[in-house]
Amino acid sequence: MLKEKYKQEIDDILSRYPVKRSALIPLLYLAQRETGYINETAMIEIAVNLKQVGKFHIQVCKSLMCALVGSDTLIGWIKTKLGIGPGETTPDGAFTLSTVECLAACGTGPMMQINDDYYERLTEDKLDRILSDLKSTGSSTLKTGPFMWPEPLASKGEAPVR
Repeated sequence: MLKEKYKQEIDDILSRYPVKRSALIPLLYLAQRETGYINETAMIEIAVNLKQVGKFHIQVCKSLMCALVGSDTLIGWIKTKLGIGPGETTPDGAFTLSTVECLAACGTGPMMQINDDYYERLTEDKLDRILSDLKSTGSSTLKTGPFMWPEPLASKGEAPVR
């Protein structure tokens, strides 16, 4: 197996990259160097080495629009509640926090995406409920979208549909 024979070299390659997935090409090269091709076992080992996200991958938008409406505050709340910063995973492997440049929800920030679900117009109370729901049931009813912007109206003159 690749990992056993090249453990030191794999660890060295991974240590050079702050984001593990950036080491993909050097690890593929190492696997190819061994056999002349990349076999399924090597692909699985590489995928395991590059896996860096927990069960719930929290992505917080850090674009200018989200920053102006509180993405840094949101990251602070997450750091306080889960004890992790960007690029880190909780010790139990449940949550990973990442910052991303744009999630295309400029009118509904601060927001985050967890796995495939958007959570928009976040407050500290909403974040508490989302995290609690995810820990207990694996899903949260507070997932929102993404919304379309401008928001559609129920009918002319009424409040936006939520």
